[in-house]
Amino acid sequence: METYVAMLRGINVSGQKIIKMTDFIILLQELNFTDVHTYIQSGNAVFKNKKVTHKTLENKIAQKIFNEYGFEVPVIIRNREELKEVLKNNPFVKNKDLNRLYVTFLSDEPTKDKLIKLKKIDYSPEEFVLIGKTIYGYSPHGYGKAKLNNNFFENKLKVNATTRNWKTVNKLVEMANF
Repeated sequence: METYVAMLRGINVSGQKIIKMTDFIILLQELNFTDVHTYIQSGNAVFKNKKVTHKTLENKIAQKIFNEYGFEVPVIIRNREELKEVLKNNPFVKNKDLNRLYVTFLSDEPTKDKLIKLKKIDYSPEEFVLIGKTIYGYSPHGYGKAKLNNNFFENKLKVNATTRNWKTVNKLVEMANF
């Protein structure tokens, strides 16, 4: 069995796309996932399942949500080892305020042409570093005021994305190690 983390994009925000986490646990259990646990109301779940591709799990969960609720929700999956790597690879941990660090998880690696355009953009003092399918961000004035936000990266890179603060990423790694 593999331990996975599912991160939903854009649920329970401003009264839109409401999914109670107790219902989300049941939904995942109905998909035969085991040891299901959720964290906060923004759509984070840790569970175990046989080893399959991330895309298989993402599509399965997204389809189940659509069937149950009638709306589409992008789902991004990472396994326990990938999340541990996220913790190790964050270039901002040693010299930035941890309360201003964010991680944007991408559904796919961006194409080279999109990366070239993205690297030309500078919204200092905000910073970001892209490694594979993960964007590490630093927003000194808080994420609510950030220009380098989830919508920005989705728009520029043409991939689905979901962002979590550093505290949440650490908690998900902790939960994945149960």
